Amino acid sequence: MEQAGPRSRQAAAASAPDVAARPASAYRVPAQPGVADVDRERGIAADGGGGSAVRGDTGPVADAARGEHTHSETPIPMPRAPGRPVVQRASVRGQILDALRAALAGGELTPGEVYSAPALGEQFGVSATPVREAMQQLAIEGAVEVVPNRGFRVVRRGARELAELAEVRALLQVPVIMRLARTVPADRWGELRPLAEETARAASSGCRATYGEADRAFHRGVLGLAGNEQLTQIADDLHRRTQLPRSVGHLGGAGGGGRVELMADAAEHIALLDALVAQDLDAACCLVEKHFGAVG
Repeated sequence: MEQAGPRSRQAAAASAPDVAARPASAYRVPAQPGVADVDRERGIAADGGGGSAVRGDTGPVADAARGEHTHSETPIPMPRAPGRPVVQRASVRGQILDALRAALAGGELTPGEVYSAPALGEQFGVSATPVREAMQQLAIEGAVEVVPNRGFRVVRRGARELAELAEVRALLQVPVIMRLARTVPADRWGELRPLAEETARAASSGCRATYGEADRAFHRGVLGLAGNEQLTQIADDLHRRTQLPRSVGHLGGAGGGGRVELMADAAEHIALLDALVAQDLDAACCLVEKHFGAVG
């Protein structure tokens, strides 16, 4: 019997769609009963490539236990040891998370509505797994809540909760900023001006998601001067909670309603920096208290 010579075989590999190339928004999808059954029938694997299908795993506990989902994408250039190539793959979950946060901040995902991971995944062109994992992260952040066998409901933030978040942010940041105002040299404050100017540009666009990112970057820059990473992280988490989902009223961030409110908020950043550079502590104190709202 004639023996066939060795031949190379090429396996067809379907790479994930480029989520970043899609609009940074999610689509409103009606609640779909029986979503868990649909997932099982599709046999979506948690590892996204060649693994066995995950079956019978519904609910937040099972979903949270899954590893981060990645798809094959263009490797990111990075230094590597000679003779040892390193391939780094971008996280589809991370891209979906950013897009969902933008949709929440922009009001495209409506508070009180339930959204299913499979339906959102179809809109993004990915499996339900990275969407579900991104939603689990948003649940940890308090932006959505799990609805068993249906999906995730965008939370409604009442006036009291928003006021409490604003108070906590003020109690945490106002004393720190005023301490920094007395100790940080004027030239260090001047280095933050590009961040403040970026918030003004973002506000002029009227896009809440864009402004939210610029706003948090400015506040991280200010608190970063304290050299306390835990403080910066906690403050940033609180700041994000005031932005996701869309809130109402002024919270010293992107909590305002429209373009006018965003521009007024950004103007306070620039005015505060001017006072800090001039070492005008009285003006800085007034601006900080106004930015975060009265406490007490």
